[in-house]
Amino acid sequence: MIDLKLLQKDFDTVRTKLMRKGVDAALLETLKTKNEELKTAKANFEALQAAQNAMSKEFGVYKREGKDISELKARVDANKVKVTEAIEIQREAQEALETLAMAIPNMPDDSVPDGADENDNIEIKKVLTPPTFNFTPKEHWELAEKNGWIDFERGVKLATSRFSVSFGMGARLERALINFMLDFNRERGFEEVSVPALVNRQALEGTGQLPKFEDDLYKIDGQELFLIPTAEVPVTNLFQDEILKADELPKKMTAYTSCFRKEAGAAGRDTRGMIRQHQFHKVELVTIANPETSEQIFDEMVECASGILTALELPHRLVNLCTGDLGFGAAHTTDIEVWLPGQNTYREISSISNTRDFQARRAKIRFKNGKKNEFVHTLNGSSLAVGRTLVAIMENFQNEDGSIDIPKVLHPYLGM
Repeated sequence: MIDLKLLQKDFDTVRTKLMRKGVDAALLETLKTKNEELKTAKANFEALQAAQNAMSKEFGVYKREGKDISELKARVDANKVKVTEAIEIQREAQEALETLAMAIPNMPDDSVPDGADENDNIEIKKVLTPPTFNFTPKEHWELAEKNGWIDFERGVKLATSRFSVSFGMGARLERALINFMLDFNRERGFEEVSVPALVNRQALEGTGQLPKFEDDLYKIDGQELFLIPTAEVPVTNLFQDEILKADELPKKMTAYTSCFRKEAGAAGRDTRGMIRQHQFHKVELVTIANPETSEQIFDEMVECASGILTALELPHRLVNLCTGDLGFGAAHTTDIEVWLPGQNTYREISSISNTRDFQARRAKIRFKNGKKNEFVHTLNGSSLAVGRTLVAIMENFQNEDGSIDIPKVLHPYLGM
């Protein structure tokens, strides 16, 4: 959640930053109105409270001087009623502003480039050179079906479209990739955790999926439980409503989970293959950090995710997301895009984001900084999306006859 104190102190700066991220002008005017209503409510309460304190002092004077206090008592009693009413008005104004603020995205860092969409993102660098073929490379769904690794029709039979079933080497490779990624991350200081695949509404509000993105979530009927869209949700919320010690930070964690998304806003996109599934496997990186070190840790997380692709010999590039492509909770993001020869393009396989204190405010995650309690910074990123990594292996390691080589780093995980 955006800093409401900053909002009250400097609304124009907040508005300017949010407009860079494409927040609707009407919504910003409503935010300004709710903010002004709260400021007025606070001022009214403080004035009534000051009057109450002044009249309380008069009681002592009246008693010392032997004056009749009946008229003063009547004024005090009447003011108490106004104070009670003012407290309720302030509470309602605070609640209204906080409810609206929950639907407001994070402010982008000043370093984030302006832009309308993914076409305005800025490439940072390329890592490894895409392979060349003396034949026309096939797309992953052709290779998956030819080798019997993935069965899309049986996925539909078991569930619906955008589900798939892995067989044989396809299933073994998924498991090998998960273990390799977790080992790779653990060796770089990320503690492995295992978390539930179901979370409550409060957890999703804490990381920013609710209330805005409820249509993308799978909800359990009759319960306030949702299937997780990413391990970012349960791992970040492990420390919801806690005050951590400064020497406990950073808390660097990695987790494997299945993830579930309706992809309500992606109709017609990537309908073939494994790029955009309703259920997919992912290894996630999450860090709870001291604000002073969060940027250093951000760089470490980008390097970690990129390092996995390098170890797998998969060409990729790093991209700085522009304001129009930046996620709801992110202050800034580096995407990692892997080269897919069958599509002759780079496709996103990871997004590493620093949310600053945006999620921490929503989830109430703080740390003891001297005598003060301050909000932590939270960071998250895919390391990596398992299905998309499998896609990249199929397309980059394919042979003319349709067979697929296996990256050497995975051989020990497959008994090769």
